[in-house]
Amino acid sequence: MTSTFGTIFKVSTFGESHCKGVGAVVDGCLPGMTLSEADIQPQLDRRRPGQ
Repeated sequence: MTSTFGTIFKVSTFGESHCKGVGAVVDGCLPGMTLSEADIQPQLDRRRPGQ
């Protein structure tokens, strides 16, 4: 499974929805910009089933 979306930041996801892990690549970040799981976790939580 792969998916790419975004205009300012291009986010590409990969992996399988029912496997142990999935991943993402974020393109468009400025040099030196830090991005952690905690920065995006609220958006990931919004996509959880039953929310």
